[in-house]
Order: sequence, then C-alpha cells, then structure tokens
Amino acid sequence: MKRSLLIMSVTLMIGIMFGVNTFVLAEDLGLIQLLSSNLGVTEKQATGGAGSIFNVAKQKLSADDFAQVAKAVPGIDNMMAAAPKPKSEGVTGMLGGASSLFGGSAASVDKAANLSGSFSQLGMNAGMVNKFTPIILDYVKSKGGEQTMKILQGALL
Repeated sequence: MKRSLLIMSVTLMIGIMFGVNTFVLAEDLGLIQLLSSNLGVTEKQATGGAGSIFNVAKQKLSADDFAQVAKAVPGIDNMMAAAPKPKSEGVTGMLGGASSLFGGSAASVDKAANLSGSFSQLGMNAGMVNKFTPIILDYVKSKGGEQTMKILQGALL
C-alpha cells in the first residue's frame, strides 16, 4: 500500500514537473524559433534576417533607445553579428535622386536596399523583410512592452 502510494506520488510529481517545464518552454519561445516556425525559414536565415533588421534600427536610434530594445531581445548581439554585410555601399548616392521621385529620403532608400541585399545574401527575397518585421515587433512588444515596440517601429519606418 505504501509502495503504491509512493509510486503514484512520484508519478504525479514527474507529471507536474514535465507539464510545468513544457509550459515555460512554450511561453518563452525565442525570436529565432518564432521566425523559423512561422515563416518556414532556416535558423540561419532567421538569425541573419533579424540581425539585419536590428542593425538598421541601431543606426537610426539613440544609444539609450537601442539599449531599451536590446534589453527586450535576448541574443540580439549574436543576431546582429550573424547579419550579412551589405555588398552595395553607396546605394544612397546611386538612388538618392530617384528617392525624391517616390517621396522617400535617400536614407530610407538606402535602408531598404541594404535590407533587401542582406536578405538576398541569406537566400530570401526582399518581400521577406515585410514578413519578419511584424513578428519582430510583436516579440519586442511581448518582452519589452508597447513603448519599446514603438521605439523599434519608429526606427524601421
């Protein structure tokens, strides 16, 4: 009797521990896994693509604002380091005149061209930038709050 009670207690404890661990892991699904599973991209593509987006944001944000974003994204430094380096420097000069025709600044054209080039180097088309961005913004909002998400969003627009 005592032995069966002990076995049931141990089984119950293991079940509880397993259930709690599963819940914690599901709740804290990392950004890279979210991008990979939602967009069907490889881990390398997810890491490099997110890093490219964060690199662009860092260029536009103050040090304090970027630090707030970085605090909400574990592993952001690794993501940024994994981002491909843009091959086409000076895109602003080549497209600066054209950008005014479309109502955009040369810097926004340069940013879009750099992201497009980075995603291309990762084997993805430029349209994937628009698929990555909402997932990244939602992730930052869930980890850092509405204000942090708005800071990042402002840098990416």
